[in-house]
Amino acid sequence: MDAFVEIQRNDAYKDQSKNQNQRDIITQAVVSIALGIFAFLTFCFARPRWTELYAARKRQKNAASILPELPDTFFGWIPTLYRITEGQVLASAGLDAFVFLSFFKMSIKYIAITFFLSLVIMLPVHVHDTGNYGLPNQGNYTSNSTAFSQTYVQSAPLFGIYNKGKKDDIKPTESILWMYLIFVYLFSILGLYLIIAETKRIIRIRQDYLGSQSTVTDRTIRLSGIPEELRSEDMIKEAIDKLAIGKVESVLLCRDWRALDDLVVSRKAILRKLEEAWTIHMSTPKHGGNRRLLLGSSSAPSSQEGENSRLLDANGANHDRSDTETENRRKTRIWYGFLKLQSRKVDAIHYYEEKLRKTDEQIESARNKVYKPTPLAFVTLDSTAAAQMAVQATMDPEPMQLLAKLAPAPSDVVWQNTYLPRSSRMLRAWSITLVIAVLTVFWSLLLVPLAGLLSLENIGKVWPQLADALSAHKVVRSLITQGLPTLIISLLTVAVPYIYYWLSTLQGMISHGEVEMSLISKNYFFTFFNLFVVFTVFGTASNATGYFNRIGDSLKDTTSIAYVLANSLKNLVLFYINLIILQGLGLFPFRLLEFGSAALYPIYLFGSKTPRDYAELVQPPVFSYGFYLPQSILIFNICIVYSVLPGSWFVLFFGLIYFIIGSFIYKYQLLYAMDHRRHSTGGAWPIICNRIVLGFIVFQLAMAGILGLSLAVYRAVLVVPLIAFTLWFLVFYQRTYEPLMKFIAIRSLNHDPPFGAIPQGQTRYDSETSGGRDVDEDEGTGLRYINPSLIVPLEDVWLAKKRDERSDQNGGGSGEEEV
Repeated sequence: MDAFVEIQRNDAYKDQSKNQNQRDIITQAVVSIALGIFAFLTFCFARPRWTELYAARKRQKNAASILPELPDTFFGWIPTLYRITEGQVLASAGLDAFVFLSFFKMSIKYIAITFFLSLVIMLPVHVHDTGNYGLPNQGNYTSNSTAFSQTYVQSAPLFGIYNKGKKDDIKPTESILWMYLIFVYLFSILGLYLIIAETKRIIRIRQDYLGSQSTVTDRTIRLSGIPEELRSEDMIKEAIDKLAIGKVESVLLCRDWRALDDLVVSRKAILRKLEEAWTIHMSTPKHGGNRRLLLGSSSAPSSQEGENSRLLDANGANHDRSDTETENRRKTRIWYGFLKLQSRKVDAIHYYEEKLRKTDEQIESARNKVYKPTPLAFVTLDSTAAAQMAVQATMDPEPMQLLAKLAPAPSDVVWQNTYLPRSSRMLRAWSITLVIAVLTVFWSLLLVPLAGLLSLENIGKVWPQLADALSAHKVVRSLITQGLPTLIISLLTVAVPYIYYWLSTLQGMISHGEVEMSLISKNYFFTFFNLFVVFTVFGTASNATGYFNRIGDSLKDTTSIAYVLANSLKNLVLFYINLIILQGLGLFPFRLLEFGSAALYPIYLFGSKTPRDYAELVQPPVFSYGFYLPQSILIFNICIVYSVLPGSWFVLFFGLIYFIIGSFIYKYQLLYAMDHRRHSTGGAWPIICNRIVLGFIVFQLAMAGILGLSLAVYRAVLVVPLIAFTLWFLVFYQRTYEPLMKFIAIRSLNHDPPFGAIPQGQTRYDSETSGGRDVDEDEGTGLRYINPSLIVPLEDVWLAKKRDERSDQNGGGSGEEEV
């Protein structure tokens, strides 16, 4: 440890001000509050004026019709939103949104209780024994502290010890050490109790909610591993009927529809190009006339509409167009010949019309073909109880054969992945895992220089002139050493999920719900491992570069390594406080403003040409739980880890603000603004609980290490049984409660719907399709499991209707919205 102290004393840049840490927090709070107030007031002003964005779900989703109308006043919508009950959330937004908001409510309960206990018990004890309030201006939590020995001996409030003079004479304060041990047990038991209580409540609601319905999805199982001798609908039906678990109503054996799906995708691209060509042609002024485009469909245009007449007759030709009109129309270049090295320009409308006609013929022919069967089928039984018994039982004595799982909703199935062989899925899964491992190393290397920004000493080693300038300008120093790293981290938590979402879609999962759950796991691994574990370790290592360069000596003095790792909690608490402040006070209101969608809207509007483009422009933005949930779990884990340390009330206070604001903002987005089409029936809750328990284990390990470094070895040992109990609890929870979050108990079936999920006089079909909750069947697929490429009507060209001057003068026309 002497070598480490010597290196620390040779640091070129010392802490310039005792109050620098307080200035860092004040600067971050002022900037965050200013950004948050600006975004919030902008939202309050724009909300009643831009309902296509800020009330998109309320305008377009029938499920939101049961919600109260929000007043158009500046702040009048806030009380109305607050008074919306859990029953209304469940009936309008479904189980996924209910579970998501339940996590925020549970977090508020835990942090509020721990904050109260920290404020009325732990803080007075610290003040009585050390005279320290845990505020950053009292020498605590400095990321650019002086020599470690001075920090350990003089400040030492992290470890709850007195300054008794020489380092060898340091003695721990008995009351503080016992308080640490007691509150580690108390807060851990409190957290685990809240997990059990909330899980029981969600299970009860979920069982009642799902047990009261008997839709096609509830009665359908996904059967994989079908042997070749059973790969026909009749053989599968006969095999399932022989099991006597229920009567089979229908069977869809998935087949290799790759060629058909490719044709449908190709047709969509051709259709868009044809619509674009027609739109450009129709918007070109002719004979000095002024043409205005209106949103509409040209599926049956009249013969008097000139260019809007039928695009294709039975022979694929358009006889109504004159040569003069053809000459003035848009051209497109086509490539042909050897290696497509030759090209010529042709009439775009004629070219895409002909391609569309040929593609339609190919699709009609492909729909009549018989395709090779795959070992995957969707089997619909006559009751929900039969389906539940099938998925909870072993159906075949041979391994990997006739494996039954709950089926996703028909609209949730990724049909392009149903015909992927199992070997391809496994190869994709392992490949994506390898890519994520490589990305983890990349993110770790990226965070090393970012962690160095937290310390003025490290900046001085690389750029001494910048360190001198920052030392002279305190506010700029706060923005660079604390504001910039938290901003970069926040931007990473926004950008990286898009990469992981793309990777998740490549894994070959059968449903969008599985992709969503996989995205939650991947993004949490990124946030927790890279932004907490790695950043904490490298944040400390960046302050001890010289020490780790002498790794040989370090291995001989493992106590010094333990000091470095333990001290990282204190050194980085200021960073995490600033991160919570920025996320809760600064960036949350920007999510309410939907800054990304609002900023991209002018760009999309500028690039929109066809009526289809304009129609897609006003669709509600999609709320993805995998993008927002992992970051909130990380913030909750940070609050857990710092809940017992000195100044914990400071961390918990901003954590409480974070979750209060977050629950309110997400409630508005889930109910009124954003669409959330995925259907996992609350499957994210076990993922949330498992990650929270992981946070408690890290918390207990950290406190055991801190007690050990405080020379309270016996107390540190007493934490070990709590760690073992938490690990046992994790296994117990997964075995006992997770099955009830996955399946429906037989006794829960045929119960009356809870919370008024189905209004009086409304059928289950209406509540789940016309009602717009989108948790089950899609009416476009005929309420059955079938690849849409086999039955979906071939969409007509969507063009803009014209109105002549006579109709304008008479007030006639289609009455549709003008572009």
